[in-house]
Amino acid sequence: MYNEISIIDRVRLMKLTLYTDYSLRVLIYLGAKEEGELSNIQEIADAYQISKNHLMKVTHELGKLGLIETIRGRKGGIRLAKKPEEINVGKVVRKTEDHFELVECFQPGGGNCVISPVCGLKHALAKALQAYLKVLDEYTLADLVHNPLELRSLFQND
Repeated sequence: MYNEISIIDRVRLMKLTLYTDYSLRVLIYLGAKEEGELSNIQEIADAYQISKNHLMKVTHELGKLGLIETIRGRKGGIRLAKKPEEINVGKVVRKTEDHFELVECFQPGGGNCVISPVCGLKHALAKALQAYLKVLDEYTLADLVHNPLELRSLFQND
């Protein structure tokens, strides 16, 4: 039973966290807007039908990373701080994911797996992780929002 749970947990770790998912969604939303056009967190939460509270944390971090800027005041809001072609998807994922420890031996200190010193799995997974990130490095936000009119129409909440 322990091995089954362990395998299930490992597979779960191979997907992006909601935090990264939401970060990418915010960037896509803002990238689909006209250049310089302001949005707000509630508008984005409504478009994706997700929690405004989660998005507040995400947008705060995206601001700290220099990816979005916040304009204060009555007519304020948020917008991209960079052009979509300057925002690399791989870099965003690396900055927003809290860990890439696919298996126990990837953890600091190497974990407690007895076969770790001679295991081929960790090398295969490390190579797969690098390939995954390499593919993401090939994309910018501009690639993800190449169809802004279609995206904007999907974001409409009637």
